[in-house]
Amino acid sequence: MVNDATLFIGLGNMGRPMAGNIARSGQRLFVYDADPQATEAVAKELHVHGPADLEAVAQDVGTVILMLPTSRIVETVLRGEDGLFRKLKRGTLIIDMGSSEPESTIALAGEATESDLVYVDAPVSGGVPKAISGELAIMVGGEPAAAERAKGLLDLMGKTVVRVGPAGTGHAAKALNNLLSATNLAAAAEILSVAKSVGINPAIMIEVINGSTSRSQASEFKYPKHILNATYDSGFSMDLMLKDMRIARSLIESSSLRAPIVLSAETLARHARETLDSPAPDHTELARYYEITNKTSFSGE
Repeated sequence: MVNDATLFIGLGNMGRPMAGNIARSGQRLFVYDADPQATEAVAKELHVHGPADLEAVAQDVGTVILMLPTSRIVETVLRGEDGLFRKLKRGTLIIDMGSSEPESTIALAGEATESDLVYVDAPVSGGVPKAISGELAIMVGGEPAAAERAKGLLDLMGKTVVRVGPAGTGHAAKALNNLLSATNLAAAAEILSVAKSVGINPAIMIEVINGSTSRSQASEFKYPKHILNATYDSGFSMDLMLKDMRIARSLIESSSLRAPIVLSAETLARHARETLDSPAPDHTELARYYEITNKTSFSGE
């Protein structure tokens, strides 16, 4: 096996199409998920190898990409007697593309250096559609040389790849971005509620917003695609959105900065999650929370 192969770990809604873009580039690829059935299905779909365990290929790869949901899972995969920190060959590049906690990322990057490994955090924004098209926005944290080394692979998955600073800053940027994104989503729902109350069709109001100065990614994409039609099917869960919002709240509070608007949005989103009856709501259902509490509807007339 060649030494410059890539191992992609985490084959969920985002990881699966991201791995697909790497495979289609001709890059030698291994895929792995904690769910053996997911590993087998993606490996078959992409015509790549899906090892039964990580140790089987740890010495055959030059890069490991992690697309995992939490820092605790990332830590489990990397640390301990069976962790990849002990299994990978010296010089291997580790790219953490999930939404992890910056403090954990900083610690892991330090441990990687001690093990003669290279670590960058490179979380993404854009959701499943951009993961499929290979047009994600990617925020990279790490040393300049490490970020440059990762860029070739990141370019296969993203349209915009920006190094934002040292280790941990990529994950910080992702959390802050998602806090602002959720704030925009909530603010638009409030405006649509008022618009509907004075006789403006929500779809018309969204058209007005998108042609004016208040437009956002939420108004341009999420409302037309996932909310006005009441499908709430973006593929990004409210629980993952809340995780990112909590990380951003921690960053704000640890800096002792005033940010009442976005912190209010985080509080509101937590309350919405407690109120919604769905066991695993999509993050766009934050708008549905407003429909429930304001006794209105954003779909139809």
